[in-house]
Amino acid sequence: MTQPEALQSLLESVAAGQVSPANALDKLKNFTYESVGDFAKVDHHRTLRTGFPEVIWGPGKTPDQIAQIMEAMRLHNPVVMATRIEPDVFAQLQEKVPDVQYYSTARICALAPAAPQPTYAGLISLISAGTSDLPVAEEAAVTAELCGFQVQRLWDVGVAGIHRLLNNRDAIAQADVLIVVAGMEGALPSVVAGLADCPVVAVPTSVGYGASFGGLAPLLTMLNSCAAGIGVVNIDNGFGAAILAGQILRTAHKLQLRQSI
Repeated sequence: MTQPEALQSLLESVAAGQVSPANALDKLKNFTYESVGDFAKVDHHRTLRTGFPEVIWGPGKTPDQIAQIMEAMRLHNPVVMATRIEPDVFAQLQEKVPDVQYYSTARICALAPAAPQPTYAGLISLISAGTSDLPVAEEAAVTAELCGFQVQRLWDVGVAGIHRLLNNRDAIAQADVLIVVAGMEGALPSVVAGLADCPVVAVPTSVGYGASFGGLAPLLTMLNSCAAGIGVVNIDNGFGAAILAGQILRTAHKLQLRQSI
């Protein structure tokens, strides 16, 4: 009932006299949030408010807590996600929620269709500088797919072998939003933004030698990029990059709808 389409259908049924106000109130009793045990308050209203459901942050929670939150959320959302789930936590979680799926590279657990189909227009292209950046890049890719976006992956095309990137110029040109993931010195988003005519979401990773300072060096490089059109998220924040890219595409869709009225 927290999905916009379901809420509209309920209100139309009340207006048509097909559902009593009392029954509608019962359906909406957990509309804003729901307490789960004494440790969580699940924000069921977030999809209606922001377009995306609440996502479970895994670290610091026990497998039992994650399982209880997922079970509460699955009654209100077609997709339930938990991020930064390590393999041992997944093994324990699967005992409690047998149908949970695990995306091991992305470290994401989800209750979702086995092959989620895109529900929004537009293409989000993911570019990673190196293989070591894949956990963060896959976190972004899987998040975007589970949120209903079409995703294209271009892996291991960093600036150390820039011909690999240039060989993918046609794929870059097809993208509506680009997410570029890089560690070390973090130069890749600047190069990509110089080739692309769409927004670039840059993600610094904590991959690099000592002077990378755990991702601080690529973060500063990306913030100081000489190429225009780059937005930067926090270190290793593939999830946040995917949500930002999705919001850009959803906003573009809303503008198109306004122009067609």
